[in-house]
Amino acid sequence: MDIDTALVVGATGNVGAEVVRALVELGVPAVRALSRRGAPVDGATAVTGDLGDRASVADAWRGVDAVFLPAGHPDPPGLLADMRAAGVRRVVLLSTGAVVGGDLDNAVTRFNVVSEAAVRDAELAWTVLRPSGFMSNALGWAPLTGVVREPFADVGVAVIDPADIGAVAARALTDPGLAGRSLRLTGPEVSLPADRLAVLADLLGRDLRLEPEPDDAARARMSGTMPERYVDAFFRFFRGGEYDDGHVTSVVPDLLGRPARTFREWAEVHLDAFRAETVRP
Repeated sequence: MDIDTALVVGATGNVGAEVVRALVELGVPAVRALSRRGAPVDGATAVTGDLGDRASVADAWRGVDAVFLPAGHPDPPGLLADMRAAGVRRVVLLSTGAVVGGDLDNAVTRFNVVSEAAVRDAELAWTVLRPSGFMSNALGWAPLTGVVREPFADVGVAVIDPADIGAVAARALTDPGLAGRSLRLTGPEVSLPADRLAVLADLLGRDLRLEPEPDDAARARMSGTMPERYVDAFFRFFRGGEYDDGHVTSVVPDLLGRPARTFREWAEVHLDAFRAETVRP
């Protein structure tokens, strides 16, 4: 290990929290957890800042050797220049597999491509992580009460445990041997939403059923929670055939020396989140 201090951007998110956890487990001397509210994260020093306001994070980079950075923030070249000027030596970018052969007219593909290009041009040691869909997306079904409506229910995805992303990210932040590489990370198998729901039903001892959400209903619902350009991007991925997230790679086991975690293993850890009785008014 050749770093003393690592900073994780988005440290309270499903992936960021796992990166913090993995860094702490590796024994990194100082881990900083950056979020907009400066929320506490076990084992890390909380830092408050918004990457949409470069001035608010100018001090955050000082004394930091390596940064974990999700794609999609405004002005990635400016942010990376600030990091370099503050003495940051290494950055690990969370991107997506959709960038490979992706269409730049697709808004999601574009912001990831732009972020990747900025990282490669920043004169820092870099590693890009391109994971498949997250197992933690299933948390959107919680609490489980019987029937789950899911868009794109016929699309198989090699979903990955965010803990595996975190473990690979921590390795990339601390191992110079992974610099200059773009890593396609996936779970161990391709599954449909109904397959994943069946795992939860078995673990909970519940009768659960998945009902495919019609495309028009899905588009209307999604348009209420995200900009239309992102809704269009997901439909282009899963209905237009622009992105196939159903291929399994061996990168996670090759790097970590163990199998990638299954959806069942992820669900066993997070099962309480799906119990209706855990929800409070």
